[in-house]
Amino acid sequence: MNQRPENEGEDFRYEEDDVAERVAAMSDEEADARAASLRAGLADYDLEDGDDALLSDEAWEDYEYEDAPIPPVLAVVGRPNVGKSTLVNRIIGRREAVVEDVPGVTRDRVSYEAEWSGQDFTLVDTGGWEVDAKGIDKMVADQAERAVDVADAVMLVVDATVGATATDEAVVKMLRRKKKPVVLIANKVDGPSQEADAAALWSLGFGQPWPVSSLHGRGTGDALDAVLEVLPEESAYGDPLPEGGPRRVALLGRPNVGKSSLLNKVAGSERVVVNDVAGTTRDPVDELVELGGKTWRFVDTAGLRRRQHMAVGADYYASLRTASALDKAEVAVVLLAVDEVLSEQDQRILQQVIDSGRSLVLAFNKWDLMDDERRHYLEREIEKDLAHVAWAPRVNISAKTGWHKDKLVPALELALDSWDRRIPTGKLNAFLGELVAAHPHPLRGGKQPRILFGTQVSSRPPKFVLFTTGFLDPGYRRFIMRRLRETFEFRGTPIEIQMRVREKRGRNKR
Repeated sequence: MNQRPENEGEDFRYEEDDVAERVAAMSDEEADARAASLRAGLADYDLEDGDDALLSDEAWEDYEYEDAPIPPVLAVVGRPNVGKSTLVNRIIGRREAVVEDVPGVTRDRVSYEAEWSGQDFTLVDTGGWEVDAKGIDKMVADQAERAVDVADAVMLVVDATVGATATDEAVVKMLRRKKKPVVLIANKVDGPSQEADAAALWSLGFGQPWPVSSLHGRGTGDALDAVLEVLPEESAYGDPLPEGGPRRVALLGRPNVGKSSLLNKVAGSERVVVNDVAGTTRDPVDELVELGGKTWRFVDTAGLRRRQHMAVGADYYASLRTASALDKAEVAVVLLAVDEVLSEQDQRILQQVIDSGRSLVLAFNKWDLMDDERRHYLEREIEKDLAHVAWAPRVNISAKTGWHKDKLVPALELALDSWDRRIPTGKLNAFLGELVAAHPHPLRGGKQPRILFGTQVSSRPPKFVLFTTGFLDPGYRRFIMRRLRETFEFRGTPIEIQMRVREKRGRNKR
């Protein structure tokens, strides 16, 4: 199992007290006065560069929001292995879409933010579209067609070196039914000698084929200029995003734990390919979801495998995309299957969320199928193996049926509220003063370090800095962290406490 920073080692022992009640009863004026007195006392200590900024709130990170229209949506479609994902990576300027030299790597429709000539738009990569496909290929084709339905324009990619195939013709018929603006891309035109191959695609009836080499970047600028001519300034599919934008939720878990099924249920449609084969999802899949009267941006991610170095090809890059999706998220919902024993793999995923500083909700999937015996053993596993995330809200759900999916909303809101929370400096120092008075730090070598002053330097996640006269024992720091959680109700968010040891002015002078 992984290390558990908030529980490792011996904790500080203490008896029950009324610290929380005393802090709650204290007026803001009284708390501010006490904090001001403690702050003035720091003048007797040697402060270092950066301390004044922390103490004056200059380093506080403010988060400002503004309403934003939905950018226009451009869907990239075509038959398998014509280079759609390579072209997407070229347009967005980074290797984001999973690419491998085999057909069918992309399975879901995957959205990316893109920009060209000052115009922001959403680029949607899709799986290969095939006529009369069956099984998972049929599901992939359906996702591609749904992407066209909610797009403002379409980029049809054809392999110019092969020419228009029967499958390409079928894609053309589908696009004609949709009646969307189409920009035709003749891909794999790596030099002037292949221009004639591109010209042959006039026969598809979508106007000028734009010769492009998605691998080398040749011709992509001219093609994007043509795209901007047919894209509107704002998307016709969806209302403006709510103030501050939708909160971003990453769905995490080991492969085949039910992440895609859950996303489909909260989205109310078959948004993601779901298959019994583990690892169906390769790219993080974004979806705006209405849940609990709010708009959320859910991101389904590829299952994190047992060891990243064991993944190869598309699976390896998918694991990198999952880490990137977590970085962009604000709260992570980690799915745990109750019909299986909690594993080292589950612990590794939880630790990744903690290390990322994102808020956390635990979703126990398949709860409706669990019998009494398994429930008994599961509660023991949770108490033992999930003690380090006991602060995370728990939701019992069924991703397959959608049972209790609405319970996600209060859990998400609770975690995000804690993640955003800022404790007033007066209340924080009142809490620290009452806590230390009731439970002083143990003597170490005849000395007793004191807490001079505390301040919260940021939220998302909450971070605190304590100015002290010496290092606090790890067990005592964990004690302070635990009591911070209890007193100020930090549920669903990791919190961090840093120390700045400062000596009294002139102590070392002779």
